[in-house]
Amino acid sequence: MNKYSWKNIDLINLLFLGLTPIFAIILTVIWINNGDFHWGQILMGIIFYIFTGMSITGGYHRLFAHKAYDAHVLVKLFYLLFGAASFENSILKWGSDHRRHHNKVDSEEDPYNINEGFFYAHMGWVFLKKNSAIHEKYAQDFLKDKLIMWQHNYYMYIAIAMGIVLPTILGGVFFDSYLGGFAVGGLGRIVLTHHCTFFINSLCHKMGSTPYTDTNSAKDHWFMALLTFGEGYHNFHHYFQNDYRNGIRWFHFDPTKWLIKTLSYSGLASKLRLTSQDKILAAKMQMKLKQMKLKTESADLFSVELEKLKLQAIDTLKKLQAMKDEYKNLKSHASRELLAEFKLKMSTTQEEFRRTLEQWEALANYYRLAVVRA
Repeated sequence: MNKYSWKNIDLINLLFLGLTPIFAIILTVIWINNGDFHWGQILMGIIFYIFTGMSITGGYHRLFAHKAYDAHVLVKLFYLLFGAASFENSILKWGSDHRRHHNKVDSEEDPYNINEGFFYAHMGWVFLKKNSAIHEKYAQDFLKDKLIMWQHNYYMYIAIAMGIVLPTILGGVFFDSYLGGFAVGGLGRIVLTHHCTFFINSLCHKMGSTPYTDTNSAKDHWFMALLTFGEGYHNFHHYFQNDYRNGIRWFHFDPTKWLIKTLSYSGLASKLRLTSQDKILAAKMQMKLKQMKLKTESADLFSVELEKLKLQAIDTLKKLQAMKDEYKNLKSHASRELLAEFKLKMSTTQEEFRRTLEQWEALANYYRLAVVRA
């Protein structure tokens, strides 16, 4: 049976997602042809895109859906107001869908199951009536939160006011064109926010790398991180979903992580959850071995040695992390001599970890070459 038959279609969602891009283009062209173009309108659209996009990534996603950190009530209110302005539904609906996705990923119960096809995962699932229900099993804490329920109960009013009316008024007052504000800051920005978010569900389950796990279809895609404030590191996120970061390296583009960390300095964010380095290292080492598909007559011998070195590297990393935490505590009261001695011990442990990791890498590469030659 065709899942996209008319009786299965949510007509409101179909019309909204289908018509907003058309009207955004038409009205933008009219605005420009009227001679009302102003770079300020573009800047305002970008600012609204940042506010709404990061309310989805930092608020809907990492704060509410995954509880990767806690935030001040004013920060939560900001996320709920501008999250609604993205027109991606209330956090009650969005969050319950997302939690179900993680719990049932790649199965028939996954609301945006990539195995149903790229279009289905991208936006086709939104068109179906069967996906319009809220699964309360995944929203028990939301249902008890007064602020979340306020947003849900008044979602459409908030969305229209924050996502359409506000940019339209600002466009008219500051840049002499209500039409420009409506077309760019309103409709155009909504369309851009929609499809960048949708690409996480579609493209990041089709293209990219799997450095941490292959137990599901999620993949890291650096380019998508540029469009979604860091959400493109999706393979990491699916394996370590409660970490407040998606991009864990210093060079990973993850503005959402930077926002959360910055908020923590002023007390507006707290209880930031981090995955321990040894768990991340273990996952990466395990995946590297799996991706080599190592099969030689000496596989057992290699496996034993690689496992031994892996456990040694992980244990040394745990020891190093514990020493770093202890050093932070010592800095407030220990003597210079004691601190210098402790730093030397950390340096020795750091060198031990580096050597062990290099030995593991060398043996793994030798193993890989042995497979190629076999």
